[in-house]
Amino acid sequence: MSTRWFPGRPGLLKISVAALAVAGLIAGCGGGDKDGASSEGGTITLTVKTFSQFGYEDLYTQYEASHPGIKIKQENIAQLGDYTPKLQQWLTAGSGAGDVVALEEGILVKLMAKPDQFVNLLDYDAGSLKSNFLDWKWNQALTTDGKKLIGLGTDVGAQGMCYRTDLFAKAGLPTERDKVGALWPSWDDYLATGKKLTAANTGASFYDSSGALYQNILMQQGDTTYFDRDNKLIVDSNPGVRKAWDQTVAMIDAGLSGKLTTWSPQWNAGFKKGTFATIPCPAWMLGIIQDQAGPGNSGQWDVARVPGEGAVRGGSFLAVPTQSKHPKEAAELAKFLTSPDGQTAAFKAKNNFPSSPAAIDSAAVSGAVNKYFNNAPVGKIFGTSAKSLKPVYLGPDNQVVGDAIGDALTAIEQGKLKPGEAWDKALSDAKRAAGK
Repeated sequence: MSTRWFPGRPGLLKISVAALAVAGLIAGCGGGDKDGASSEGGTITLTVKTFSQFGYEDLYTQYEASHPGIKIKQENIAQLGDYTPKLQQWLTAGSGAGDVVALEEGILVKLMAKPDQFVNLLDYDAGSLKSNFLDWKWNQALTTDGKKLIGLGTDVGAQGMCYRTDLFAKAGLPTERDKVGALWPSWDDYLATGKKLTAANTGASFYDSSGALYQNILMQQGDTTYFDRDNKLIVDSNPGVRKAWDQTVAMIDAGLSGKLTTWSPQWNAGFKKGTFATIPCPAWMLGIIQDQAGPGNSGQWDVARVPGEGAVRGGSFLAVPTQSKHPKEAAELAKFLTSPDGQTAAFKAKNNFPSSPAAIDSAAVSGAVNKYFNNAPVGKIFGTSAKSLKPVYLGPDNQVVGDAIGDALTAIEQGKLKPGEAWDKALSDAKRAAGK
């Protein structure tokens, strides 16, 4: 299966018929009533549905201890690409979504078009918590009239660039993170650095996957990508899209790509084997790298600044579907999980960087270092990035258009299409996918 190219968290895979069938079987075999909530013997069970790793396990235990009448049931689907269509099915059917659901930013605009599917959290005193969130993060889940809030922010995809110190040393390049960051103030400088590493014959590619790299460049090009704020398709007229494409193609032409499919077994193994030297890494990527590279590579990875200006890549929200039988209790749980303390705990557990200014400024986050990544001051690195982030508008069909662009880049990497042919195909496929 090929990868999905919109910015997001782990496992952005296109869905095969088999994967959907398996996901359907899982949903069909779930316990409890059809809405995933139950009340038995005076105890209310709240079902929380998430994807990937949110780092909430200890928080659930804390909440149950302080709320003896509440039991939390976690249902996690590892891959976002599997989770998203199931969530849409549950919401459309009016059952199966449970009590608290995670919403990834890549699909938020599409879900915001149907706000009646979600409880208005302002009805449960969420308005008093506005200062707990970065302003733009709060506004992302607020309807345009300001009267309905459908979600509370969890993390933000603050950016860094992860790199292998051993491969940089082998290539005769600096290994200290400040000096490494100074190598690439721009993406053109990143390209030049990649040429030096490749010329040193380290046996590794400079980066892993062109699709993921393209997304990082794209998200720095302005406040829109494939759609304007009126949801008009502008993929062929937005100069930022073409600029990101051209810069990525230049890197492919220079032979810098590892040509790996993100989230594939080969990509996973590459972290441990050292088959690529750099990878753009939102804060949540640190946990992925550590898990895949394993204890034997502790200290071989480090984190530097990302080329160009920081940009958002990923980030989520917690919402309460209107189908929940316990909306008040579900809203209280969502507020607890997304509180500054809750976000700090999730950061400690899984490196998900907070969207709460209070959490970002807390000693636990701002002073955090990551032992695995050569004691990198990740709190400072990602905190600086998070505070400078500017939101990028993602239209309701951003995902399918991004797929078309990503598939075309893969075709170039694999030698199936020339760049010009690939660009024309990307535009054609994007328009068809968006129904234009």
